[in-house]
Amino acid sequence: MKKVINFPTQKISNCHDFYSNYIKIKNELLKKIDKKEIEKVIQEILTASKKKRYIFACGNGGSASTAEHLSCDFSKGSSTNTNLDLKVYSLNSNTSLITAIANDISYEDVFSYQLNRFGKANDILLLFSVSGSSKNILKCAKVAKRKKIKIISFTGFNGGKLKKLSKYNINFSSNNFGIVEDCHLTMMHYISQYIRNLKFRNSNKIVTTNF
Repeated sequence: MKKVINFPTQKISNCHDFYSNYIKIKNELLKKIDKKEIEKVIQEILTASKKKRYIFACGNGGSASTAEHLSCDFSKGSSTNTNLDLKVYSLNSNTSLITAIANDISYEDVFSYQLNRFGKANDILLLFSVSGSSKNILKCAKVAKRKKIKIISFTGFNGGKLKKLSKYNINFSSNNFGIVEDCHLTMMHYISQYIRNLKFRNSNKIVTTNF
């Protein structure tokens, strides 16, 4: 099992030193990711585009904004001047529906209720959770497994229960929420831009997914 980087590691009074330490930890985590796992994730997204399957995403707190950001970047950024047909839906987007579910049923059901209604077999569910232990995320994952929706998770800490429920898991072994969320956002941008690069209509060169 990978060692989890604790936070804070030490008290640093100098702002420049704190910045250097912050960037160092973040870069080390990004370098240690499972590159073969990322390649599989990319292929799943490309397949979803080709077969016109839906890609759902969700998260809590800062991870909610990553899910919404992903919906924007995949739907517009990745699809501009490409033949990609990415059907992306953030389960965080409909505030009225989320609050209705939370108020009338349970906050634990805000994502799973939607996925149960709209998700179909072989769709993709992207889950962002630093702890990997949020009850509403785990419940959504369990619905996905029952409906045979492919689960791709981005986690921190040791991955929590979510890691075991996922078909693919990209884990950043740190309990610094900010740095883990930075890493998740970086991976989202990387995947979004890489698949656009692959399918860019004006490009004369197509690169492989090998690192």
